[in-house]
Amino acid sequence: MTARIGTWIAGAAVVACVAILLADYAAATWQAPRDDKLIRNLQQQVKSDAALAANLGAEQKRITTARRARKSRDNAVSWVLIGAASVFLTFAKRMVGQVSGPVARRPMQAAPALTSTPRRSAPTAPTVDLTFIDDLVAREGRGKENAIAFLQAIQKHYRYLPDEAIGRLTELTGITPAQLAGTSSFYAQFRRSPAGRHTVRVCHGTACHVAGARQVADELRRYLAIPEGADTDPARMFTMDEVACLGCCSLAPVLMLDGRTAGRLTPSSASAVLAGFVETEKV
Repeated sequence: MTARIGTWIAGAAVVACVAILLADYAAATWQAPRDDKLIRNLQQQVKSDAALAANLGAEQKRITTARRARKSRDNAVSWVLIGAASVFLTFAKRMVGQVSGPVARRPMQAAPALTSTPRRSAPTAPTVDLTFIDDLVAREGRGKENAIAFLQAIQKHYRYLPDEAIGRLTELTGITPAQLAGTSSFYAQFRRSPAGRHTVRVCHGTACHVAGARQVADELRRYLAIPEGADTDPARMFTMDEVACLGCCSLAPVLMLDGRTAGRLTPSSASAVLAGFVETEKV
């Protein structure tokens, strides 16, 4: 395969990938308001005719499946686009070199000596201040019976259970790492990974589930770019929890952001709640 043919093929692949991504974006922008309107209409009908709940559930499932499929397709196309762009640049450089042809060689001159400059090391993650652990053990004692109290205090102070803090606690007390791990994994209140500065609780009770809580939660995860299997966005600004009930069934679907409630949500309006909160934080 010559450089020219490779360049044309890779360029065509880049154009095709960009066209697919733009088409998906346009389709999503056009379809989202119509899906939201359809769900709202069905929700109103379900209030007067419970037999239509099955239709509502089917439409919600269809919309969620379509959005997930589009997201997976766009992810795959994005990777293909990256690969095609790399191939395009490689062949394009080769083709430019062939067109330029050989150049007259100039007498080689001695290269100036290079002075080595120190590389900047990548910023390291901040270390955990363990002074709190020392003070905690000095105040509460070293007994194994204080294991839960220790973990609760550590959770409250750091907002999760850092490995460094747990290691220091085992050094100062008679509690083994296995005992602490068993206790922390048994109770749902304990976190082993850092939480965001703000907590978003999305209700998934019966009323909220019927009203579209799953679509709201999926859209929030997409908006915050929360990785699969995680509950906190990469910037550690928001942690999202799915809870059984927030006591606001008449406002379904509902979320609570740091104690403030927002109800009668759609996927787009739920994202707007977080966007408005971020703008308020900047002021």
